[in-house]
Amino acid sequence: MPDYAKSGPLTLRINLDDYAVSAALKDGRVTSDLVKLEFVGPKPANKGFKPMVREDAYDAGELAIVTYLQARAYGKPYTALPLPVSGRFQHHSIGYNKAFGELTPKDIEGKKVGVRTYAQTTGLWVRGILQHEYGVDLDKVTWMTIGEAHLSEYQDPPNCQRLPKGSSLAEMMLNGELAAAIMGSDMPKDPRIERLIPEPQEAAKAWHAREQFIPINHLFVVHDDLAQQRPDVVRELARLLIESRNLAPAETFKTFPPIGLAANRKSIEFASRWAFEQKIIPREIPVDEMFSELTASLAP
Repeated sequence: MPDYAKSGPLTLRINLDDYAVSAALKDGRVTSDLVKLEFVGPKPANKGFKPMVREDAYDAGELAIVTYLQARAYGKPYTALPLPVSGRFQHHSIGYNKAFGELTPKDIEGKKVGVRTYAQTTGLWVRGILQHEYGVDLDKVTWMTIGEAHLSEYQDPPNCQRLPKGSSLAEMMLNGELAAAIMGSDMPKDPRIERLIPEPQEAAKAWHAREQFIPINHLFVVHDDLAQQRPDVVRELARLLIESRNLAPAETFKTFPPIGLAANRKSIEFASRWAFEQKIIPREIPVDEMFSELTASLAP
């Protein structure tokens, strides 16, 4: 990593995708005299998560909340800012082919269900909803995956199986090789596809009315060396992100997580608890361990 300790402006390597909340930062409407951001990460940004946690490839950027939980569990040198850059309700993210018959959430027990990786954040939220809202025993499902986790230290639970390279979850679901698949926004637009959770939009509204949070997908993180050596730059990054967010269209925030640790504490608590329950992290990580004194204070 570069020497952050030098005084004056810094140039940072950033992994950040194109979102409504990042648009003003990336198109130059929000700028800084203290820090220059080089957006060198891949598209989609999740392709940069593995080099970030394995190779320290970036100075800062977005990281899936599950990958961040694993990074904290395995001692990787990144600390989160309480600034979500993506998030959404997840009830709609699992589907099945209704041509093979009606399927209820409990019906996936004893069957094969596809998910890109077991430690994928969308998978975490969907499985937690299935377990806690619909009584699904997750250990009775065989989770079929097509990729490895971002952290090399992590191994999938024993009820996971890796599919051959080049496998398509969509094709396997449509031809009946998988009972269902967690695919989120990649769900095929096919008239045979039905959502496993009935009336998912209404279910999400009921969830929000009761739990009062929107699940976080990705948080912004900074390298620990940067936070320790240049807290002024980290504060500036937070300012830039918040200003960019403030310039996003108002409709962005109808189903988008807020900023600030207090506002997101419950979402992060759920993510940590469910990640432990689902054998993704070796222990439940308290929320306050995920932020430093500096980063915890960077948003109202």
